[in-house]
Amino acid sequence: MFFFESQPLSNWLMWLVVFVALIALNEFSRRSKWGGVLFFMVLPVILTVAVWPNTTKGTSVNDWFHYAKVYSSLAGCIGFWLIRHVKGASANKWALCFPPLILAINICEAVARDFQIGGLGLHKDIFEGMVTVSGSWNYMNGIAGILNILTITGWFGICISKDKSKDMLWPDMLWFWIVAYDIWNFAYTYNCLPDHAWYCGLALLLAPTFAAFFIKKGAWLQHRAQTLAIWCMFAMTCPGFIDESRFAVRSSHNETALFIVSFVALAANVAVFIYFAYKIVKTKRNPYLGELYTDLKQYKEIKDLAE
Repeated sequence: MFFFESQPLSNWLMWLVVFVALIALNEFSRRSKWGGVLFFMVLPVILTVAVWPNTTKGTSVNDWFHYAKVYSSLAGCIGFWLIRHVKGASANKWALCFPPLILAINICEAVARDFQIGGLGLHKDIFEGMVTVSGSWNYMNGIAGILNILTITGWFGICISKDKSKDMLWPDMLWFWIVAYDIWNFAYTYNCLPDHAWYCGLALLLAPTFAAFFIKKGAWLQHRAQTLAIWCMFAMTCPGFIDESRFAVRSSHNETALFIVSFVALAANVAVFIYFAYKIVKTKRNPYLGELYTDLKQYKEIKDLAE
């Protein structure tokens, strides 16, 4: 294969299992108020104290990035749970600054990793337990991530769904931004976590996007935080699954593939930035103090789901 080493049918089936499991566990944790407490508050404490000190030692997940990612995603899940379930929280503007902040922090973590690997000056080497190939693609994708942060808009319009699940909806976060994010994040995993990208770059990105497009519209960030936290906890508990098991899938480390993926990510985020700038000029709206895409049909569809 061009992007990954050739693999048996069992690995394709395991990808499907991971994809479906992430969607199913996300559905349980979002529909059940106490399911969220169990998954994102109780379970992480147990894993932190009794499991991860033993399971991560000597593996590819025993580094600053993986610990930062699991705890920042859990912080997002807990913060979103509070916005959803604490009375009056969704009406507090300071509380509504938390979702874009935690999202930007997560993107910055990945941007820093891309620049870190790009700056190694080593064309191909083992970096923190994983083979990486540094090059111009790291810088292209780092820039794409910065553009992705700049085009986060309309967080003061975040609202709560009127159904029993009380999901955190973000009407101004629409499909084009989500797609650009997914392409950028896949490029990041392919650049910096190449031998994990089959699962954390494809299954993990497509699961929340599928949920946002076909199960609960407008709640992409909530879906993303929860599936990311679930995957990170699993990866740190069972690192052998992605490192050594028969289901592990290796990157091809093909330089042309690396360049193409990051170029597409940069192009997609440049396109979103251009549209973002066009809407600002046309509507004269401030995307950081208000909402930018209120005239779009997709925005109105999500807004109709809110209380």
